Amino acid sequence: MQNPLPEPQIGRSIESAIQQGYMSGFGNGFETEALPGALPLGRNSPQKCAYGLYAEQLSGSPFTAPRTTNERSWLYRIRPTVSHWGQFAKVDAGLWRTAPASEVDLPIAPMRWSPIPIPSGPMSFVDGIHSITTAGDAGTQAGMGAHVYLITRSMVDEYFYNADGEMLFVPQQGSLRLWTEFGIIDIEPGEIAVIPRGVKIRVELRDGPARGYLCENYGGAFTLPERGPIGANCLANPRDFLTPVAAYEDRDAPSRMYVKWGGSLWAADIAHSPLDVVAWHGNYAPYKYDLRRYSPVGPVLYDHADPSIFTVLTSPSETPGTANIDFVIFSDRWLVAENTFRPPWYHMNVMSEFMGLVYGQYDAKTGGGFVPGGMSLHNTMLPHGPDVDAFERASNVELKPHKLEGTMAFMFETRFPQRVTAFAAQTDALQKDYGSYGHKMVKHFDPSKP
Repeated sequence: MQNPLPEPQIGRSIESAIQQGYMSGFGNGFETEALPGALPLGRNSPQKCAYGLYAEQLSGSPFTAPRTTNERSWLYRIRPTVSHWGQFAKVDAGLWRTAPASEVDLPIAPMRWSPIPIPSGPMSFVDGIHSITTAGDAGTQAGMGAHVYLITRSMVDEYFYNADGEMLFVPQQGSLRLWTEFGIIDIEPGEIAVIPRGVKIRVELRDGPARGYLCENYGGAFTLPERGPIGANCLANPRDFLTPVAAYEDRDAPSRMYVKWGGSLWAADIAHSPLDVVAWHGNYAPYKYDLRRYSPVGPVLYDHADPSIFTVLTSPSETPGTANIDFVIFSDRWLVAENTFRPPWYHMNVMSEFMGLVYGQYDAKTGGGFVPGGMSLHNTMLPHGPDVDAFERASNVELKPHKLEGTMAFMFETRFPQRVTAFAAQTDALQKDYGSYGHKMVKHFDPSKP
């Protein structure tokens, strides 16, 4: 038995999204039930739960964390997680790597990859993770992994949860249905989803093979960045984040549970679906967000603002103002600054930057090579900036108000250096000449012409 949800509609309003299986708001204390009366009132753990359910708490933070960062949810399920358990054995993790992972020593340089082809053979989400970089140390709950997922088949009687970190999905091709313990999330290119650490999922295809990016966050949970002088509005508005309503499976069938724990992949046979939560309440839950709802701000007279103004989500560290990870996007927006070189400037940065392109063209790389599905890495204190075509065009174009349209690039930025995996270093998708793109810049210096 399951509580079905209707098919998604592109561009639906928040009101209709709520009616079709989502609740609005970021970090709210939600409550939802798939059967009337399944959620206890005024208490968390009654002596006997309605419908013969079990009460189970899932904690995303230490019990004594301050109220503003304390995360937990109570789940009312057909069987507790200890029943969805078996004799776990370590299995091949394929190309999934976890920090610290120093597999190769490459010359320091900017790096870029073409899209990794989607294979023709069967490949599930668990099989299809291809790690590109890792940073920090998952064991100390600091850093991240940047991966590409390639999926050609849905998970059938297979389930997974990640104990090493929360997962940020960024689809680039094809839509996904994420069946979670908390309900159903459908995402398409232009949207993202965040699955907290420890939440069980099943990943299904909606419309054919899928490719996308996955940020595995070992550190503090993603939250909204502080707006500072910007004030109360713009950037990613809390009301646009959607959390699923309760939906459950009551299914007894031979199944397989995969768990990523301690940098390894473990698997066990189980006898029933673990997606059996009939009701839940709390603030530790998966959610989705439509990046096309992001409200950017920027310079309206001259010069540049830092790219931090485009931060959608941030994973804080113990150092104020220094992110474990920032998730930044470069989406549709107006460029109006006068007497200004409008693309991103040339710079070196203590943060390291992993970039991907969902669709369109990135304004700092117009010479080709950075295409949807591709990615680049500009590591800690390594130089980067616009290519020669972007520089010459931006330096000489007549400056009028100009709207960038049909573009969606993003960045996983972290305080840690990112280590490239052996797969990423050896794949044919690596553009081996990218590190020398700066050599094409020509000398314009003329001391006689100020």
